[in-house]
Amino acid sequence: MNIKIRNAGVTLGINTILEEVNIDINDNDKIAIVGRNGAGKTTLLKAIIDNSLFESGVGEDKFSITKLGKCEIGYLEQIAFSNEEVTLIEEVKKSFSNLIEMEKRLDKLVLEMNEKNDDKTILEYTETLENFKLLGGYSYQKEYESLLSKFGFTESDKQKKIKEFSGGQKTKIAFVKLLLSKPDLLILDEPTNHLDIETIENLEAYLKDYPKAIILVSHDRMFLDNIVSTVYEIDYGKTYKYKGNYTYYEKEKKNRYDKLLKDYEFQQKEIKRLRSIYERFRNKPTKASMALSKLRQIEKMDIMERPKESDLRTFRTNLSEINKSSKIVMNLKDLSFGYDKVLGSINLEVIRGMKIGIIGENGIGKSTLLKTINGLIKPLNGEVDYGMNLKIGYFDQNLAMQDNDNIVIDEFRDFLPDLPYEQARSALGSFLFKGDDVYKKISVLSGGEKVRLQLCKILYNKPNVLLLDEPTNHMDIIGKEHLEDILKEYTGTIIFVSHDRYFVKKIVTELLVFTKQKIDYYPYGYSEYEEKKKDIIELKEEEKPKKKETNNNYNLNKEIKNIEKEISNKEKELKELQEELFKEEVYSDFQKSKEINTKIEEVTKELEELNKKWENIVS
Repeated sequence: MNIKIRNAGVTLGINTILEEVNIDINDNDKIAIVGRNGAGKTTLLKAIIDNSLFESGVGEDKFSITKLGKCEIGYLEQIAFSNEEVTLIEEVKKSFSNLIEMEKRLDKLVLEMNEKNDDKTILEYTETLENFKLLGGYSYQKEYESLLSKFGFTESDKQKKIKEFSGGQKTKIAFVKLLLSKPDLLILDEPTNHLDIETIENLEAYLKDYPKAIILVSHDRMFLDNIVSTVYEIDYGKTYKYKGNYTYYEKEKKNRYDKLLKDYEFQQKEIKRLRSIYERFRNKPTKASMALSKLRQIEKMDIMERPKESDLRTFRTNLSEINKSSKIVMNLKDLSFGYDKVLGSINLEVIRGMKIGIIGENGIGKSTLLKTINGLIKPLNGEVDYGMNLKIGYFDQNLAMQDNDNIVIDEFRDFLPDLPYEQARSALGSFLFKGDDVYKKISVLSGGEKVRLQLCKILYNKPNVLLLDEPTNHMDIIGKEHLEDILKEYTGTIIFVSHDRYFVKKIVTELLVFTKQKIDYYPYGYSEYEEKKKDIIELKEEEKPKKKETNNNYNLNKEIKNIEKEISNKEKELKELQEELFKEEVYSDFQKSKEINTKIEEVTKELEELNKKWENIVS
């Protein structure tokens, strides 16, 4: 597969979104599209899917789109559920309908071969079996079982109807189906949004080994670093290519700008020098020819434009002057939290200046804990004992506003009713709501704009305690980096939920790690937690009650290795049996062929049992 797009633009209505797109997509490419919010990243993805959106750009090259080879494109928005009455496992198996049909045909052919000695039937069987094997017929079940597990679906979930899942879970199911369909070009727009860290890491591992091309838009820097090898930046409507991951792009972008600026300034100095010589000697008869040659040198130059500085505008705030809280900010005493049932219990003393990150899978109480601390939900048991002189700022990931028909300036002033109008406008301006932006309705704001409005409301009050629930969702990378800088320098106390590993790594001094069983507290940052995680997992395994196998202790790792060895041996045996079928002395002898097919069925069933056993142990 090869796609070349040259000098393409995109205009939507009266707005020119993209002016000069030049992009190459080849087999196995792992490409990131980056740029500010509103730069046109999602528009570019949609135009790659629907080329009719492209038109001639403003560059000097001729506008063209060329495609070589097969290119089936997969995009999450294209995935829909035709029937929500089917179960999860039935829906997922639709991705392998061709293999399932081949499986049924193979079973039918075996029956036919048992009834009659027919060369035509044997030949069809061997050809179908070979295609079945080449298309992954002996591994597809393991593949979808593994992927469902990695996306957090349990054994009982498989029999639930699609309509019984939440909106977020339905998105995950669509994601699983998209990945299993293995398109030639996989297009992902913010795939890590609302995924927990463990699921992000599983997705990362899957995409790194994805055998075909990927284009993705993401604001998750660690995710980009671990997957992509090419970055296309959209800046002022034009694409710029960088061969490397996100960290390389950031470094190279600065180097490229510095070089272009240096070259431009050097050329401007040279033009000034040549013009000075011309002006100085042009009226002197003996020097006029030499002076004129300097002017011609300028005319022959390829005059450079001053390189545009990247759009680095972001919100501004000053949290350097906040009132100190008491040393003990709050004490969570035997605190049990939840709605109709307990989601978690915790004892924790929060000291002034702590920056506590809360991580863990979705749906197990992280946001509920923050709401309980903030007094929005009553504890089911225990209490939150608050310190003195607290001023709490709470960021809700759902971006709940008072009234969606409200305009920005009124929403802000409803929150701070005593603030004079001009001061309110000034505050909003520092969060990039300039001019008529303050009269926009809340309902038309983008996710990024709503985040900025929430932060503006919260931070203007100069709180000394911040409770932040996924503050970086919808925020572009420059905004994230600026928020990181603010929170690193912040002298107050922070308790926040995030699935952005880079953000967590930069901010936290302590961690609360939520699991379905309990909440673990670690008195150190994310980097140290990652280093020690392997030891922590091994320690937890040692703490589990150990089963006995005869007189020996049950060794989980040894058991896994033994099963994996058995699987490998069975796969080898299966391959050898399948190769036997292609030998003339076998396929020409019905009895031999029948015996080998029977053996293949036995080995296949044994292999399926071993794979199920392996999945049960490692899941």
